[in-house]
Amino acid sequence: MSKNHHRKKLRHSHRRRVPPGTEPGTLTSNPSDPLPELMQTIYSREAIREFAWQSPTQLQSRQVSSEIEWINLEGVGNAQAVQSVGNRFGLHLLAMEDVVNPHQRPKFDDYQDHLFLILRMPVALTSEVEPHERRFQFEQVALAFGRQFVVTFQEFPGDTFDSVRKRLRSENSLVRTRGSDYLVYSLLDSVVDAYFPILEHYGELVEELEVKVVERPTANHILQIHALKRDLLSIRRALWPMRDLLAAMSRDDSPLITDATRLYLRDCHDHTIQLLDMVETYREIATGLIDVHLSSVSNRLSEVMKVLTIIATIFIPLTFISGIYGMNFDTEAGPWNMPELKSPYGYVSVLVVMALIATGLVAWFYQRGWLGQNVSNEE
Repeated sequence: MSKNHHRKKLRHSHRRRVPPGTEPGTLTSNPSDPLPELMQTIYSREAIREFAWQSPTQLQSRQVSSEIEWINLEGVGNAQAVQSVGNRFGLHLLAMEDVVNPHQRPKFDDYQDHLFLILRMPVALTSEVEPHERRFQFEQVALAFGRQFVVTFQEFPGDTFDSVRKRLRSENSLVRTRGSDYLVYSLLDSVVDAYFPILEHYGELVEELEVKVVERPTANHILQIHALKRDLLSIRRALWPMRDLLAAMSRDDSPLITDATRLYLRDCHDHTIQLLDMVETYREIATGLIDVHLSSVSNRLSEVMKVLTIIATIFIPLTFISGIYGMNFDTEAGPWNMPELKSPYGYVSVLVVMALIATGLVAWFYQRGWLGQNVSNEE
């Protein structure tokens, strides 16, 4: 059942698929969504059976009352298949409506005989993206469970549940010895853990941007910073309601969740808080990077202007001297009409004076800390 998932960047349509005023519980799927693929896992402490089906009519039944059934439906492009799976377990029509209409806000609903959850699962993009483009996409995962069953509805093929499947195949796994609520916790935990490598990647990106912005800021860095803030905001919008969802599940008094599982749910809730702290930290750093970028650009401009000012200052007296000796004077008209023009060393003397003035100015600028230093040596 293990598989290698190759993701491409998918564009979602946020257009409603049913007109306003439609009766609640009406299931209308988007034809462009992938057709469903079914994976059925029936397990108990003693054994496990796994199947892959193309139609809900092929689903097998539990042979022993102690067995737990997990059905994973990938792709919601067929509303009839989704409704057939929902009817098999008596899932509420409002829940099924949320399944075929993705982009729902993460939430937790209690329908007495079963509980229903909606999550936002991050999936990293394997295709090459530009530095200012998003490196992941969100996928809606709907999850319903009762005493002996768990049903997951995924928007697209591919997930982060392979680790849970491997644990189910292990005879000594804790998942095999617990109820359906513990399987639900394991699935929730895998979704939450999927955020950590993405945020770690963004943490590295923040550090790289910080170094680049300080050393050599460019206009492209501003685009990357704004893209970083946009992505972090998207992650925050997905994690914030998930934190509330897990808090509600850990406090819910439904008999479908045992006290032992609530302890694990609280740990998963703590992980979402940790993720939110990371998001907020990176957002604050990204916001500060904009100020650092502006300061770095201003400092570079000041350095350039300082160099140009120093060069202009050095050439001002030289230009003054050359301008004077560039005028036309008649040395025979009077004793004050620049008699040094007839000196055999006049040209060399003027050049030496100009060189001494330039050298003196450079030495004075250096002594004042205006050359090669950012801080003045003045007391």
